[in-house]
Amino acid sequence: MKKQLMVVDDSRMMELQICKLLEGTEFEVAAYCENGEEAIERYEEVQPDLVTMDVIMPGIDGLETAQIILEEHPEAKIVMVSSLDDEDTIHEAKAVGTKRFLHKPIEREDLLRTLEQAMA
Repeated sequence: MKKQLMVVDDSRMMELQICKLLEGTEFEVAAYCENGEEAIERYEEVQPDLVTMDVIMPGIDGLETAQIILEEHPEAKIVMVSSLDDEDTIHEAKAVGTKRFLHKPIEREDLLRTLEQAMA
């Protein structure tokens, strides 16, 4: 059975890109959420193995969304995905409890390695 992924990103293109990059792998996108509020609402319903979370989104940003999900579901495995490349954001993501940080643009090898590391 494939590992279920929930993609949280305000860009539908990112979800489509991740779906394409995951073709033929042990992972598949089970759900897509456009914002943090939707991700918080749907996490329990979907119960994904992993979440990829954009940092910058309208409404609740990805870091706050990750924190809320992890408070309610400490077992959640969240990978932050962002074009931001500053140490403060990466440090804050780790402090919240996310498993990994992946930089955009995403390459297939980087995505798969990061997801596998987050599952370990």
